[in-house]
Amino acid sequence: MALNNAYDMRPLRHETAVGAGAQLALLGLLGMVIGLGPAGWLTGLAFGVATWAALTRALRRSWLESFGPANRVTLARATLVGGVTALVADSFESPPPVTVLVALTTVALILDAVDGKVARHTGTSSPLGARFDMEVDAFLILVLSIYVAMSLGPWVLLIGTMRYAFVAAARVLPWLNGALPPSTARKTVAALQGIVLLVVGAGVLPVLPAFAAVFVALALLVWSFGRDIRWLWQVRDGEAAKDVSRSPDLSPASNRPQALQTPANSMNATHAA
Repeated sequence: MALNNAYDMRPLRHETAVGAGAQLALLGLLGMVIGLGPAGWLTGLAFGVATWAALTRALRRSWLESFGPANRVTLARATLVGGVTALVADSFESPPPVTVLVALTTVALILDAVDGKVARHTGTSSPLGARFDMEVDAFLILVLSIYVAMSLGPWVLLIGTMRYAFVAAARVLPWLNGALPPSTARKTVAALQGIVLLVVGAGVLPVLPAFAAVFVALALLVWSFGRDIRWLWQVRDGEAAKDVSRSPDLSPASNRPQALQTPANSMNATHAA
């Protein structure tokens, strides 16, 4: 069995290596075009290494026979998120090239609508793919909230950290790991976060409208999480509150059909079936 596992992992390792190479290539391109500073390089490389290590570990545990086209789309999106992360880190030292930042983020958000559809149409959905998608989504929202917080204030970080705070709370309160029923409102609120942060980060809105837009997005997110937490509390002793902690271990993103909805991943499940 060990030999079979080693044999099966070879093409999967190749996929993750290609992803790491693509991340390095994107950082190199950004370095040549806009001149990334030390903070951008270090942060981008750290993101790439962490993604490669976490994904390789998760693949080893998943026993997937192939990486699959949907995961390739998500990996491409993760590469773009790595570029956005590098640009945001660099923005602490000098103003970032907003056009490049917006372009990378826009493509990453568009691809978020693609990987789930590819998974369904090709029959390659998997719990690992759902978790991978969820983590990429969550990290992009975190990075965007950091960028917007530099102009609007640290309160914006609540958008990016809310999901991670919930995950931490669920370790202490297992009933928070319960599965949630599908909700169009939840998906809409989730999609709104990235769009609002992108528009505000692009600097196309005056300060007051930008502040109002982000505040409304945050209020809706708090409402969405609060509603789900209330529901989980009410059914904590029933069958609906089933533990979903068996998800593949992947941390540095969910729209795949197999991903059960919980508040921890609901802010990223913008295109779930």
